[in-house]
Amino acid sequence: MFAQSMESAREAGGGVTGTVLMRFVWPHGGRSVFLSGSFNSWNELVPMAPVEGCPRVFQAIYGVTTPGCHQYKFLVDGEWRHDELQPCSSSEYGIVNTVILAMDANYNNAMNPLQLRSNMELDNEAFGRMVRVSDGTLNEGVPTISEADLQVSRHRISVFLSTHTAYELLPTSGKVVALAVDLPVKQAFHILHEQGIPMAPLWDSSRGQFVGVLSALDFILILRELGNHGSNLTEEELETHTISAWKEGKAYLTGRVDGNGRAVPRPFVHGGPYDNLKDVAMRILQNEVATVPIIYSSSEDGSFPQLLHIASLSAILKCICRYFRHSSGTLPVLQLPICALPVGTWVPQIGESHGRPFAMLRQNASLAQVSSIPIVDDNDSLVDIYCRRQALQLGQDSCAPYELRSQRCQMCLRTDTLHKVMERLANPGVRRLVIVEAGSKRVEGIISVGDIFRFLLR
Repeated sequence: MFAQSMESAREAGGGVTGTVLMRFVWPHGGRSVFLSGSFNSWNELVPMAPVEGCPRVFQAIYGVTTPGCHQYKFLVDGEWRHDELQPCSSSEYGIVNTVILAMDANYNNAMNPLQLRSNMELDNEAFGRMVRVSDGTLNEGVPTISEADLQVSRHRISVFLSTHTAYELLPTSGKVVALAVDLPVKQAFHILHEQGIPMAPLWDSSRGQFVGVLSALDFILILRELGNHGSNLTEEELETHTISAWKEGKAYLTGRVDGNGRAVPRPFVHGGPYDNLKDVAMRILQNEVATVPIIYSSSEDGSFPQLLHIASLSAILKCICRYFRHSSGTLPVLQLPICALPVGTWVPQIGESHGRPFAMLRQNASLAQVSSIPIVDDNDSLVDIYCRRQALQLGQDSCAPYELRSQRCQMCLRTDTLHKVMERLANPGVRRLVIVEAGSKRVEGIISVGDIFRFLLR
């Protein structure tokens, strides 16, 4: 058993009091393994040592003094884990292993489920404190990496991206949506909402080429213009106001004009199927765009272009995770918790924000023009998250069901490994994770797929 009674303490009075030594075992390997649980109020990390002759098996012997149902977890290489082969219970901060310690013959091993639930809820706050790295007690369990190992990891990822092309991102089946520039903007945004996509490339039939992208940011700017006093764009004009007319107006709004006062369109950022993945990723980062259309033309002059796919950093990240899934040991950086790396944006009292201030909104605040921002309650606990693509849904129906709102709150813990965070960010539609404190869900930071690539390709 993972938690096995070894020795009872002395008998006194008509009952048994004292300490019971318990052996806790973690048989799944790791470099550094610690134990903590309700038996020490989650206030101590108990080091676990490899068993002689079995380097993948770690054990610790701990004296438990309180009878009852105890919960415990293992901190393996900076990540909280539980053993799926042993008795488990679910809680709001994850799954924990459980063990019932009876020190009295009259003690009822089958505890009242309501009492068990109460005990688990009382431990939430203590467990949350234990997860914090900043309290000093956890720093010993957080592994570090040398600069040499970090550069090796970055080099291997760079080599992979440089030797694989955007063609590998194309799905076996699917659809891509493009919009004609002479389409009314109101109809265009209805199409984006109905198709469930945040952006679409723009096709100019008179020029026979793709000329730009219409995104949720355009919708936000139009809504802002409609709300401004003295705006030249009325809601009725949206019925006939074309995308091309809006793009020209947008250039004036953002100050993109030449010396003669004529609008200068923003360069159209795109890629080809044989561009390597590193170039595609750098193009997205340098131009501060969310996606890059992949366009192919069989002619040298670029005529008759074909829209093949919309490439994103999440799709490229998925390729990385798939390629290194069974050889993550060759990339030491993937095993580190994100709190040990210069990645993401953190609240000031938790970590450095790397030049970018961290902001949150209260539930009753007005939405700002930002790419994304956490929405918190008075205790800074995560309630929802607002991102630009939600503007399309808010424009159609401001009363989104709670189930849809909760799906937007993709979270992680500061002790999650970089590999675990990367796999979550590689899921379709997930561009960022809110870093929360275990138990309380207090917001500690945010990490985006762009943060991952800026760190790995540095």
